Amino acid sequence: MPKVSSVIVPYATYLRVYEPLAAFPEPERDHWARYARRPDRPSYQDELRGSLADLLPIPPIPVPVHESGDAFVLEVDGVVCVCPWRTRLRGWQALEDLTEELPPSVLDAVLPPVVRRQAAQDYERWLARNPDARPWIRTATWQVPINWFVLVSDAERRFDKASGDIPPMLRYRTPMVQARRRVARALRALKDAIDEGPLIDGLIDVGRWLEEFHPRSLVELDYGGLVHVLPAGELENDHSAADVADGIEALRHGDGVAAGEAYARLVERWRSVRDRRSAN
Repeated sequence: MPKVSSVIVPYATYLRVYEPLAAFPEPERDHWARYARRPDRPSYQDELRGSLADLLPIPPIPVPVHESGDAFVLEVDGVVCVCPWRTRLRGWQALEDLTEELPPSVLDAVLPPVVRRQAAQDYERWLARNPDARPWIRTATWQVPINWFVLVSDAERRFDKASGDIPPMLRYRTPMVQARRRVARALRALKDAIDEGPLIDGLIDVGRWLEEFHPRSLVELDYGGLVHVLPAGELENDHSAADVADGIEALRHGDGVAAGEAYARLVERWRSVRDRRSAN
């Protein structure tokens, strides 16, 4: 049976919501206002290192014992917006997803049943006290879900090449009102064309999640660790959001051929990532 430290951690991508301080009740608003003024706020890499460190003990710690008081912070047009990490809630949700993705024998090697049972009991008790809780961050491994690309446009794409020890970066950032509008338009086009399917289900799910946040929030799609999987040239030329938008627009106009071509470009681009995921 392999040790936990030998398990390859999948590369993760992130969908984040940054809410303005006005969205938070007191005293939480005051906490985040003071936090935003800190000069030593942790980075994306700090969050990742913290989550990986919990996997090293034996038995591992799938969910942090205490909730994180950290957040990612943006200031746009003079408005401070924060994206709380909420690592405990995300840990419980990720654990639920893991049980659906891994075979039982692999899952038992990574996280023994007794650890999972204890985490599930803790989550049940926590939810009873926090029935309306929702995360500000969604995570996917070895992929960017197609429905995430619907929220953004190619014009909002930002790509930075690698520089020295700094890895490349690919992300999109859009106002909440735009993300919600794109979800609604895409759902109308998809339901008229195909009636039902996983893309529609995923859009409904992410659309409901977005409705939980302040209308002046910002939505960020971050390729995260996938920048280490995609070759530099492919990453720089990755315009998946444009392909998804083209496909939906083609469906809106009843052009099945153009929609199929856009989907084929998307599939081909992500083939290497899927192959690597299968190899691991």
